[in-house]
Amino acid sequence: MTLISNPENYKKLLFQYQSQPITTEEDNEKALAIVEELMHRKNRSLEENELYDLLIVLIEKFEQEFYYTQNSNPYSMLLFLMEQQGITKTELGKVFESLEIAADLVEGKREITQEYAQILGRFFQVEPSLFI
Repeated sequence: MTLISNPENYKKLLFQYQSQPITTEEDNEKALAIVEELMHRKNRSLEENELYDLLIVLIEKFEQEFYYTQNSNPYSMLLFLMEQQGITKTELGKVFESLEIAADLVEGKREITQEYAQILGRFFQVEPSLFI
C-alpha cells in the first residue's frame, strides 16, 4: 500500500516555507536551515517528507551549478571529489599504481593530462572533462 500525502497540507507547507528555486547563497542558507529543522523533527508527516526531498534536490542543483562551476579547476575538482568520497592520497595512488603521481596531482605539482583525466573520470564516475 502506497501512502499518499494530502495536497492541501503540502501546499500549506510550500507556502509556509516559501519553497522556490534557489538562486543565491542566501536562498541556499535558508533552504539548508529548513532541511536541518525537518531532519531533526520526529514523526515527520508525509508532506514534510516531500518538502524535505524537494529541498534536497533544489539545494543539490544550486550547489552543483553555483559552487562547482565558479570555483572549479581541475585540481580543486579532484580535491573536492576526494573529500566528498573520503578518498586518501594512498587510495588514489593505487588507482595510478603510484603514490608519487597521486601526491603530485593532489598538490598541483603535476599536470592532469588527458590520460590522467580519463583514469580519474572512470574512478570517480564523472566526465573526464572535469579534470581538463
